[in-house]
Amino acid sequence: MNTPRLSVLEKIGFGAGDAAVNVVWSSMALILTFFYTDIFGLKTEHIGLLIFLPRMIDAFADVAMGMITDSHTTRFGRYRPYLLYGAVPFGLAVMIVFTTPDFGYAAKLMWAYGAYIILMLVFTTVTIPYISLPGVITDDPQERLSANGYRLFFAKVAALMVTSFVPLFAARWGTEHKAQGYQMSMAVMAGLATLLFLFCFFTTTERVKHVIERKPLGLQLTLLFKNDQWLVLAAVCIIGTIGYVIRGSVALFYAKYYMGGGTTLQSWFITTGVLGNIAAMVASTWITKQFCKIQLFRWTQILVFGLSVLLYFLVKPGDVALAFALFFLIQFVVDLHAPVFWSAISEAVDYGEIKSGKRVAGMAFGGISFAQKMGMSLAGLVVGGLLTHYGYVADRVQSAHTLNGIALLLTIIPGSFHLVMGLLMFRYRITDKFYADMKRDHALAGGVMAGVVGETPK
Repeated sequence: MNTPRLSVLEKIGFGAGDAAVNVVWSSMALILTFFYTDIFGLKTEHIGLLIFLPRMIDAFADVAMGMITDSHTTRFGRYRPYLLYGAVPFGLAVMIVFTTPDFGYAAKLMWAYGAYIILMLVFTTVTIPYISLPGVITDDPQERLSANGYRLFFAKVAALMVTSFVPLFAARWGTEHKAQGYQMSMAVMAGLATLLFLFCFFTTTERVKHVIERKPLGLQLTLLFKNDQWLVLAAVCIIGTIGYVIRGSVALFYAKYYMGGGTTLQSWFITTGVLGNIAAMVASTWITKQFCKIQLFRWTQILVFGLSVLLYFLVKPGDVALAFALFFLIQFVVDLHAPVFWSAISEAVDYGEIKSGKRVAGMAFGGISFAQKMGMSLAGLVVGGLLTHYGYVADRVQSAHTLNGIALLLTIIPGSFHLVMGLLMFRYRITDKFYADMKRDHALAGGVMAGVVGETPK
């Protein structure tokens, strides 16, 4: 039984939730490494473990959160209450991370670890329920794809706000104390994220009710690992996230040192990349109406590798215009797959249910978030390790060896991960036709999906 079409307001409200999420995600992917080295004052040899350890702790928390959402529901629904109760702690945690205390180096490092771990745990309590919402606000694959298009568009708008607002206003508000400028500008972003989560809660409705039996952790993991299509998505998520975060983490370094730009150019460079991401969200919605979404996924990631090679070999230090153009193009192509990926997870969950007769939803989404956090953690190790290897020292004139390393970290190294990601997607086979045929055959065989349509009070 199909749910009604989602209203534009509900899609906007759903998208607002990912805008809130991306205040943190964009900060971690685009600003945090630069903030820790050039503003907070940490050494590059400490950055890798700092970014790796809290995210790995949080990755295991994702699994636990998935189990909690699978076994508890309230009058507000299964997932939405966490957006309501987690909104304010989320904003406070963001502010703490971007606070630079006037401590000695060892104490500052401990502060960074503690603040980052707290942020990651709070992040999990709201993001796991949030990314599970598409499976309960509608059971229509096209409506899920459309909702995810809104979601990712607003996510990129939030990323645009972070990249354009934070560096510039941090410089303006922290003329003499850059750390204070970053704290103030991120406080504004944190307050906005809190409001966006609340807006998402009040404008969305959980309609699809899945009858989910409480299952032991071992059984849930067994069911997940028997779902070959979910495993492909999990592997793709890890590999793609590594590439995405490596490129994003060094973009400010590339703009500052390789192109020789000041604060304004640095801000515009990462903003240009986000504008490419936003354009991709609009284009992807149209392209997937005309072409197979899985083929789009595969070939765009392979193309990213080719464009990355071009950026590395064609752009020399100081070639600002060409660097901007190719960076925009890479960021446009790399994100054309994003709405497809997040809608595919719900379809892989349905595939697993039909295949095994048992539904594992919360753990499936928690597992994907685990994979994403693992990718981010490994990317942090790679960036920290390679910056150290290439001899990077903050606020110094960098050697030719270091500049080449920064260029590789923006281009060929992350591009290689996207190449593997695209090739791996040839093992994913749940196209729109496959999904429709699967549900039809299941219905003809007398099978009943666990979802039933109903209204859950707001």
